[in-house]
Amino acid sequence: MDPSVKKLFDAVANDYDQQRRQLIPCFDEFYGMALSLAESKSQAPHILDLGAGTGLFSRMVLHKYPKAHLTLIDLSDKMLEEARRRFREEDHVQYIIGDYSSYVFPRSYDIIVSSLSIHHLTHPAKRKLFATVHQLLNPGGIFVNADQVQGNTPAIDEYHRQRWLAHINDSGLSRASIDTSVERRKLDLNAKLGDQIDWLEQAGFSDVDCMYKYLDFAVFIGKKN
Repeated sequence: MDPSVKKLFDAVANDYDQQRRQLIPCFDEFYGMALSLAESKSQAPHILDLGAGTGLFSRMVLHKYPKAHLTLIDLSDKMLEEARRRFREEDHVQYIIGDYSSYVFPRSYDIIVSSLSIHHLTHPAKRKLFATVHQLLNPGGIFVNADQVQGNTPAIDEYHRQRWLAHINDSGLSRASIDTSVERRKLDLNAKLGDQIDWLEQAGFSDVDCMYKYLDFAVFIGKKN
């Protein structure tokens, strides 16, 4: 993953959660769908969060499965510092500072989730990661990816951008925060929705689908038989 991504997220770690709702026009539906799809027959599933950041989505998942064994991995040590504070009273949460696109994980998982992170990878790296995720899942495991997608045409992409800019300019965020967020999105490498479904299927996943989409925010699911 591009090291400049780590630098940008280190810089906003302290304000990241507070701003997230203002930066995502469909916050509740987006995360709500992702959370509803994170299912396991176990009451204490092993769950991996790729690009976990401050643990915002992980906290939602842990509310759903209080006995879960949770592993958070992120490039940004500053982000994971915030996650450690969030989970300071939990003794079954592990943290990995590293690049999940190349990290060698020592165990398998029942659920693997990611939110607003994988779009920072190049397209070949996305495809490789999807294959790795499939290998890491236990039989019956679920992969949920809540992420950004590229529009089917440049005109649609520009429409997404203008709608997002209108939202954040009306969100109450400071001009400095808006400018930082716009700058951060210049590093995005969004992939088309259909391509990502194809890549997940090629990685071996079954029952692959996009279960939610609002502009360029989408939630994908894949199951391992």
